[in-house]
Amino acid sequence: MTGQPLGRSLHPFRFSLQVAQASSRSEWIDLAQRAEDAGFDLLVTADHLGGPLAPLVALASAAEATGQLRLGTMVLNNDFHHPVLLARDVATLDLLSDGRVELGLGAGHARPEYDSAGISFDPPGRRVSRLEEAVQILRKLFDGDEVSHQGEHYRVDALCEPRPTQRHLPLLIGGGGRRVLSVAARYADAVGFTGLGRTLSDGQRHEPGGFPPDRVDEQLDAVRGAAGERWDQLELQALVQAVVITDDPVGAAERMRARLPGLSVPDILATPFLMIGSIASLVERLTENRNRWGFSHYTVRADALDALVPIIAALRGS
Repeated sequence: MTGQPLGRSLHPFRFSLQVAQASSRSEWIDLAQRAEDAGFDLLVTADHLGGPLAPLVALASAAEATGQLRLGTMVLNNDFHHPVLLARDVATLDLLSDGRVELGLGAGHARPEYDSAGISFDPPGRRVSRLEEAVQILRKLFDGDEVSHQGEHYRVDALCEPRPTQRHLPLLIGGGGRRVLSVAARYADAVGFTGLGRTLSDGQRHEPGGFPPDRVDEQLDAVRGAAGERWDQLELQALVQAVVITDDPVGAAERMRARLPGLSVPDILATPFLMIGSIASLVERLTENRNRWGFSHYTVRADALDALVPIIAALRGS
């Protein structure tokens, strides 16, 4: 499939490695340095309770161990961070890393984490409204504006000090719900797609309701409508749930179906949220995905670090 994705120009490929846990400083530093050596553009952390490292603290350590690797969050739970305090912490990290930070933010979804921290788990609409308010405050603070804000969720009279090193610190908003993606389209620099739907009863896993290509088409069309004139500027990112390098993609997809209820083998092989196939076929498919949907930034888990090296090398600069 060729041509511009939904009427927009093509953005260059970027790749990020999401690492949430490490058992020691040496393990964490080794992962960060391996990611940089492998050609990844970003190292990103997650924001969950019950095992993962504190995201910004971990990134500060990675900043000291690397020179060019950008540092991001994929994504912070907005309800765990007040925007004024978060702006200060992120700006400090940007200053001390010589301007390498990208902030990813989401509305939160895992009720058990809220319960363990004693934080009220509000209905989805209220959480998304709070995210929408927070990201507008953050954008102004990062841009050096003095913010006087009296809203439904935040009352703020603040200036971000220290200032970020970057003149424009990039913001990503990610999630699976249509309204979250709409907020991203209106206020962020990048829109993060997960393909995930309703949170399951364990509070962590999601239904893969957004994986089928026709659902991806629908989400992209909705984001384009919400973005308006901003559409061409937005970077579109996909969170890849698994990478399987194989010469038998159909067999691998068949085996994966048990963990992905409701998806057919063609869905599993075509979705942008999984990478299954040979190196050559995946390079071709990522190029096709960018042509069809506009996805140019892919985030993979730590266990896919080595598998991505030849793919990154093949797509570097394109």
